[in-house]
Amino acid sequence: MYKEYQESHEDYLKAIYLISKKNKGGWVSNSEISAFLKVKPPSVTDMLYKLKSEGFINWQPRKSIRLTNKGKKIAKSIVRKNKELKKFFKNVLNLKDDLMLEELCCKIEHHIPPEVRVALESLNLNNE
Repeated sequence: MYKEYQESHEDYLKAIYLISKKNKGGWVSNSEISAFLKVKPPSVTDMLYKLKSEGFINWQPRKSIRLTNKGKKIAKSIVRKNKELKKFFKNVLNLKDDLMLEELCCKIEHHIPPEVRVALESLNLNNE
């Protein structure tokens, strides 16, 4: 059965993953997450406690954050779904507004089961 995590958890995992790809060693700060998601640092700290308790991140208060393998697996899945949705909307539906596409895909990506993502990938929409 497809396990769906809370959207907010997935948003944070995706943010940590995307930020970590740009940072040496994959470590991310609370302030980077705050800026990326446009939320206040105390909100980030609250979520970090939840993500840590669920085994998604390695973190101690006032220290940098890093995804665990479990957290990275979920984040990569969300990023892949987002990418495939964007390709579908651009190449099949011919939508061009990048800001609208980002918002739309960000909302939908949380509700796509793996078999739908695989179906999107099989469309082979590589001509972005």
